[in-house]
Amino acid sequence: MHKVLVVDDDKVLQENIRQALEFHHFNVDVADNGKEALGKVYQEKYDLVVMDVNMPEMDGITALTEIKKHDPSITVLILTAYSNVSDAVKAVKEGAYNYLEKPISSENLVALIKRALKARSLVETSAFSAPSLSLGGDDSNKFVGESDVMVKVFNIISKLAKVPTPVLIRGESGTGKELVARAIHFNGPRKDEKFVTINLAAIPETLIESELFGHEKGAFTGANERRLGKFQYANGGTLFLDEIGDISPGMQVKLLRVLQDQTFTPVGANREIKVDVRIIAASHKSFEQMIKEGNFREDLFYRLNVLPVFLPPLRDRVSDIPHLVEYYINYFNSVHNMEITGTTPEAKEALKNYSWPGNIRELRNVVEHAFIIETSDYITFSALPDTVKIGAKKSLVEKGPEDDLEIDFNRIQQSVLDEEITINSEGYSFSFASHEVDGEPRLNFQEAKDLFEKEFIIQALVLNRGKINQTAIKANIPKKTLLRKIEKYEVSPKDYY
Repeated sequence: MHKVLVVDDDKVLQENIRQALEFHHFNVDVADNGKEALGKVYQEKYDLVVMDVNMPEMDGITALTEIKKHDPSITVLILTAYSNVSDAVKAVKEGAYNYLEKPISSENLVALIKRALKARSLVETSAFSAPSLSLGGDDSNKFVGESDVMVKVFNIISKLAKVPTPVLIRGESGTGKELVARAIHFNGPRKDEKFVTINLAAIPETLIESELFGHEKGAFTGANERRLGKFQYANGGTLFLDEIGDISPGMQVKLLRVLQDQTFTPVGANREIKVDVRIIAASHKSFEQMIKEGNFREDLFYRLNVLPVFLPPLRDRVSDIPHLVEYYINYFNSVHNMEITGTTPEAKEALKNYSWPGNIRELRNVVEHAFIIETSDYITFSALPDTVKIGAKKSLVEKGPEDDLEIDFNRIQQSVLDEEITINSEGYSFSFASHEVDGEPRLNFQEAKDLFEKEFIIQALVLNRGKINQTAIKANIPKKTLLRKIEKYEVSPKDYY
């Protein structure tokens, strides 16, 4: 059940809205002004806020700004009198989803709320693609981790939704490129216009120009009638060009002209047509390599690459897999009317160890497969497809046994309780009860955990002569995690060559 906060100093209107929303099964709280609304937002988690502009204590525009600072994921709808429409328009620019003029029809309000929540769900779901915005510098290829994925995704889509510039979404098949494109469109000013998708890789080269720009009757054999192209059909809205890396250099020239001038000529016509279309493009290919080989125009790439979004493959986001699995379990519970409560430890490990060549799309299919097979309250290892079971075991074999480091992990675990333990023949030691306070041993779990991590990484680097790749493999630590810990603990691998 969605939780909504209604903010208005008009008690009658406030109560009418509350009753209308509760009738449609929303969980509703109320506040009399922006200041009171902020207090509630700080204490509770709301999906949506319906708020008036003119209120005592704190007006709706100020409250909107503070709400978005606190939680960008909250959707805000603004209520306004006709005389204050300019304020409502300003609110939309500041991050409100939309506005309604008073007097308010409950039917219109509920319809708008449902549309807003649908747009919000697109953003939530696209969080599982974990895009990161490339703004140059060293952060251009970073991806979002599990702890801050939602806030970063909302911020990225919020930025992209507000501007009309082209967007290039890059990532392997199955990482959620179209999902991100839809989230950008349905949370921007064109949300009420068309979102048109065309997969350029699925169309024969001879027909791409006609599909994009349309054709006149008799323009070519089989053109029995005049036909609108996708650019003209999407006029005013967004055109998503999927797999743009597959088009020919000749077609790239024509597409570049549309991006620059917003004009094109249908096949067989002698007239130009002007359109207003937001372009979002996507591809799984390496543009840098294609440009180097002469297969993709550099000027078109830079025209599209104004605000690129990178979607990392799922194999580089192992820590996000449990969260993704939980999301799809909840989703398929509602779809199939089941009550699966989680995964068994063996199934969880298999899902984490599998390489996921099909990325998030494959994970979704695997969870649905398990739902069909499973007869218990948990997804078990036996309910997983054979490809996952075999692939996970193969991955473990390739990683190698944990005892390659020649470290006794039982003794390391025991070292938390002992003041000092030597774990190898060279006399390397872990010490946790480092000193006493008032004659009593001082034990601190976080300090002990950090000390163990640091000393374990140093020992692993010593045994592998400071080689990062070899250390990651032998110690069974994801390379990205190893590099992050090396930076955290200010360890220098070259000291152990």
